[in-house]
Amino acid sequence: MACSFRGRVQLGGLLLSVLGWVCSCVTTVLPQWKTLTLDLNEMETWVSGLWEACVNQEEAGTVCKAFESFLSLPQELQVARILMVASHGLGLLGLLLSSCGLECFRFHRPGGVFKTRLCLLGGTLEASASATTLFPVSWVAYATFQDFWDDSIPEIVPRWEFGDALFLGWAAGLFLAVGGLLLIFSACLENEDGSSSWMADATAPQACAPVEEEFDGSFHLTPRPVNQVI
Repeated sequence: MACSFRGRVQLGGLLLSVLGWVCSCVTTVLPQWKTLTLDLNEMETWVSGLWEACVNQEEAGTVCKAFESFLSLPQELQVARILMVASHGLGLLGLLLSSCGLECFRFHRPGGVFKTRLCLLGGTLEASASATTLFPVSWVAYATFQDFWDDSIPEIVPRWEFGDALFLGWAAGLFLAVGGLLLIFSACLENEDGSSSWMADATAPQACAPVEEEFDGSFHLTPRPVNQVI
């Protein structure tokens, strides 16, 4: 069965949410949150992420070392670890709920309002995952910016700069936000029959009234609405 406009909006929001969730997971794993290039040795590049720091040398290759203690990390990296992991959980749960609420996927008789609420809840979780992704990425970027322009640090000291993982994290947060908003917006759209997705089907089935006798002696069942007082 072809999807309606509302179903296509839901599907687009789900696909954007999946793309944002994957990008967010990759951002968490990548060590390129901050980069550092030494002026004395341009053949050597340092990168630092949430879990490890690496040095890239043209002759020796790339050597990484994991951070030994969580408490020894700067505050922005500690918060970034927690929020990025929380973002993955929120995003995954939102994907599961919104998938069950899609109009285009009808494995059984749709639940109407129940499916709409699932889609709305999934979109809200995706929007929350976007916030928990954008906040730590932006905080690390702000701390890096502050350290780069800190006048108290001598000019001969190398400065950390933005890494590629920060830009990927901003893109992930944007995808999650747009996907979540589309899922929420789809709950306000109308169904194919023109009724609001929040309203249940008001058409009640008709029941058979008691047997009435005709003048010719025959019997028949007269349909009568359920809510009619007999």
